Amino acid sequence: MCANVFGVLKSLFGKPFDGGKRMDHGVPQQQQQHPMEQQHQPYHPQHPAMMRLYEVQKEVASLGPQVCTFSGMQNDRDYKRLERELTRLLLEVDQVDTEGKPELQGARKRAAQEVEGLLRYLEENASHPSRLAIEELSTHARQLVDERVVAPQRSGGVAEINDELVDALQELVLRLTQVKTEGRVPLRKARYRALTRLCAVQDVLEGRTQQQTLSLPLSGETHEAVNRINQVMVKVSVARSQLVALLMGLSGRDSCAHLSRILTEMQVELDALDVSGNAAIRNYRKQVVEEINGLLKHLDLEGEGEDTRRYDLAQNNSIREIEAVRAHVSHLREGVLRHCMIGDMSFRPKAELQSLLTHLDQVDTAKNPCIREARRRAVVEVQAIITFLDLREALVCRQPGPGEHPSHRAVWLVLGSLSDLQAQVLGFDGKRVDKSYMMLEELLTKQLLALDAVDPQGDETTKVARKQAVKFAQNILNYLDMKTDEWEY
Repeated sequence: MCANVFGVLKSLFGKPFDGGKRMDHGVPQQQQQHPMEQQHQPYHPQHPAMMRLYEVQKEVASLGPQVCTFSGMQNDRDYKRLERELTRLLLEVDQVDTEGKPELQGARKRAAQEVEGLLRYLEENASHPSRLAIEELSTHARQLVDERVVAPQRSGGVAEINDELVDALQELVLRLTQVKTEGRVPLRKARYRALTRLCAVQDVLEGRTQQQTLSLPLSGETHEAVNRINQVMVKVSVARSQLVALLMGLSGRDSCAHLSRILTEMQVELDALDVSGNAAIRNYRKQVVEEINGLLKHLDLEGEGEDTRRYDLAQNNSIREIEAVRAHVSHLREGVLRHCMIGDMSFRPKAELQSLLTHLDQVDTAKNPCIREARRRAVVEVQAIITFLDLREALVCRQPGPGEHPSHRAVWLVLGSLSDLQAQVLGFDGKRVDKSYMMLEELLTKQLLALDAVDPQGDETTKVARKQAVKFAQNILNYLDMKTDEWEY
């Protein structure tokens, strides 16, 4: 939308309001004109109405980029400021005296439309369902962190950092990665800021150093060094809670600069300790220093969300690398399906697919959950083709003996049907509302019911085969679901 706004602004105000005729030092190129032509001459740019509209345009041009990258909510201070400024400009445009002239009225109308467009874009993004979903998840995360970490520390207690808390935060991260942004810059930015802060909190909580107990006896000097490190550890614990509060917007008093000074002073205090005579204590101090460094690196997140390359992952090198692999996978998938349609099993690019898995495993995700999810989905796409080829080969090579258990034969019949359905799923390129999607989902569910109806009659081989077939069918359903969930990075 913003590109359209500025494109129209350029067409409106990017040239003088002289009807397209160039003026040299105020002298028109055409000196002689018909009297009727003079009556319809467009207004000179020095006309008071045009001058006022031009002033409005300059203010709109300065506010436009702020509107197009604003990622907050309607109750934010910046939202209210932008809304107030745009409303003021709209009123000023409305007050421009056009003297009843069509040319001036047209220019005023177009200027009003541009301001209204920015106001509408600002409101749409701040109240968009995806923006509300991001805010809801962020609020949930803040409440969780406040109850378990920040509030206990402020009251003099101990933070409740356990696996349950870590798992809950990870679940919120995964849900944030699933929020759709429709390619809108403000929504991408809001999601990125929420994710970076939540991931930073995870990193801070998981990277905490435990207070160490050293074997006795300790010399007086050694005991003093350990005591000093333990005192610093208490301060680090408090600083950790303060940092988490800052990252989650729960701190009204602390600032990044203040916390940075405190952490730096701790480093200086640790550096002054003489621990050269004891390797265990030296290692203990090193761990504490590393945790302090880890806390310091998270203090520069405030301006990080302003960098377009951060939240617009289409520009990210890792995402580009993943997309290149996906394009290659798509080409291989088409080849596999084309050969299978004519019963030709000679095209088996398994080695090439395995090399793509290795390539994906080496992609640097930089701990970004969206990049991790993009890589995971690409891996699933590769694995789907590999399992399809493996099952096709197994079905072709299968040579059941006369003593094969009837239940085992029934499982293989279902696997044959699943192989045919998987070929359709691999080639499916629609949406969940499509009839073909619903048909595939129904047929796959029927195969699961067929497997459930198979009675192994105590045959262990059949039990194992049925269990694997059920897992295979569920994987196909999950893959179909993944292909149609309209996920975006």
